[in-house]
Amino acid sequence: MLKFFKAIIFIMLMVLLVFGVSYLWKALPIISGYGAKNLCSCVYVANRLPESVIDKELGNFPFTLGSFEVDTSDSSAYGSVWGFAKIKAIYRKGIGCTLVSEISEEEVRGQDIHVPKHKVLQDSVLWPLGNAAVYKDSSMDLKAVNQVLDEAFEETDPEKPKNTRALVVVHHGKIVAEKYASGFQINTPQLGWSMTKSVTNALVGLLVKDGKLNIHDPAPLASWAGSDPRRKITLDHLLRMSSGLEWEEVYTGPSTATNMLFSKGNMGEYASSFPLVKQPDEEWYYSSGTSNIISMIVRDATGKDYYNFVHNRLLNKIGMTSAVIEPDASGTFVGSSYMYATPRDWAKFGLLYLNDGVWGEERILPDGWVEYSSTVTPTAKEGNYGAHFWTNADPEGRPGERYYPSAPTDMYSMNGFEGQRVFILPSQDMVIVRMGQNKRGNFDFDALLKGVLAAINE
Repeated sequence: MLKFFKAIIFIMLMVLLVFGVSYLWKALPIISGYGAKNLCSCVYVANRLPESVIDKELGNFPFTLGSFEVDTSDSSAYGSVWGFAKIKAIYRKGIGCTLVSEISEEEVRGQDIHVPKHKVLQDSVLWPLGNAAVYKDSSMDLKAVNQVLDEAFEETDPEKPKNTRALVVVHHGKIVAEKYASGFQINTPQLGWSMTKSVTNALVGLLVKDGKLNIHDPAPLASWAGSDPRRKITLDHLLRMSSGLEWEEVYTGPSTATNMLFSKGNMGEYASSFPLVKQPDEEWYYSSGTSNIISMIVRDATGKDYYNFVHNRLLNKIGMTSAVIEPDASGTFVGSSYMYATPRDWAKFGLLYLNDGVWGEERILPDGWVEYSSTVTPTAKEGNYGAHFWTNADPEGRPGERYYPSAPTDMYSMNGFEGQRVFILPSQDMVIVRMGQNKRGNFDFDALLKGVLAAINE
């Protein structure tokens, strides 16, 4: 009997060892890829020092297991773990950094990607049309607003660092207050992470306006054609995170989401390969994969004009001169996660939606698109998601328990990993941008909103 139990224990230990080795082997490329990509982008796009990036972005477990370095000879960065899973990210001017994954570096560098130059804004012209900001607003207590901003930067709990890097408050179309952390200036582009999804929403809106896409038609993917059950999925389902596709949006280890972002050369193709596990519109499930499927659809719909379309029809049109959307190795913009822009430029994008898709005298987005984007998805029972924007409605059957109780129910937002936010408040004619690097729960967004709204004198 003793021999029997010893044999069982030995088998269990071997199974755990095999499982552990397998898990670790899957995790190593994720650690390497995350580090290489972020180091590359922060250095070459955001113009930060490598030492600062390695300390701040890569200074916590599990990234402390890795080794990361930049190579200025070819504008690249590398990541590896104990010498294994070495991954390279390369920088190309105008389009930022790309992980060399599944597609050779030679092929990636040989891609014919040319983005138009951004127009130069005048320092003497008032924001948002120029760079000048006049901090005057008789309808707000500006001293109180600035006190709220100071508190958002103040570190009061060493166990829960806020790490706020920028705050911009826009009221009645003008910047009324802004503040930046040491090492981050007005002109420092910052990564929006999943706020990029809302930019992907705008690109779809432009193509709807052009008559090239209909969100209620089956998503135009050849791999989903014919009798494929995924043929039932529409662009509306994808935008509302209700496609029913199998997906695992988990970032604590290897998952479909981390595998896509840090290992795959064609992210949209990878995400679109998964089967249906629910019927479309049956269940809401947040998925970065669906955003990259949409990004692939946008590229297919625009063809050879793809890069010009993204920049000239949207970014240049509203003066987002700092914006860089980075592509995967296939050349498709990573519409789920990889856009850099200054906080002021993120505020411009919020202002476009605050103004119902109109910029100046020109309608950029189709009539009704903003209302569609900010309307709660029926399957999102917490009342917190529209069409690639987060909403602030009350949860179903629980009035008053919304995520931001101090903000009005018509507020909607762009949310990104580690505390990136663009809050759009139509009833207050306001946009609030907050950029930072904090763990979930370390920053009190509701307190920020409550403080800024309390400063309105109207």
